[in-house]
Amino acid sequence: MSSTKTIPAALAVACLTASLSAGLAAPAASASSDDDDRVIRTGSCSGSADWKLKVKTDDGRLEVEGEIDSNVPGQRWRWTLRHNGSVSDRGVGTTTGRSGSFEVERKVVDLAGTDTLVLRAVRDGQVCRGVVNY
Repeated sequence: MSSTKTIPAALAVACLTASLSAGLAAPAASASSDDDDRVIRTGSCSGSADWKLKVKTDDGRLEVEGEIDSNVPGQRWRWTLRHNGSVSDRGVGTTTGRSGSFEVERKVVDLAGTDTLVLRAVRDGQVCRGVVNY
């Protein structure tokens, strides 16, 4: 002989509504914050300057933002961005404004596994080197 239990219709509807609401709310909460996957590293250069390196995903690529801050406007720095050991880009940045900083912004391919991004900047013997493993 089998036994069956009857669940009142109101309780069944309430449970179903609660579980559906929780499932629908979760994706909306995670989609509302664009910077959840952002990694930020900061550090000091060999002299008095500081560096900052930020990496996050953007449309299937990695958005890399680097900043060198010397607090001295008008300085020219040679910089190189490496992605998993290969040169992704290089150039010259000049510190500007009262903050005496410059920024490098690039998008690179998001390779399989861990991506290692290195921003290196040099000026008159001072070296800045920031690393993010993403």
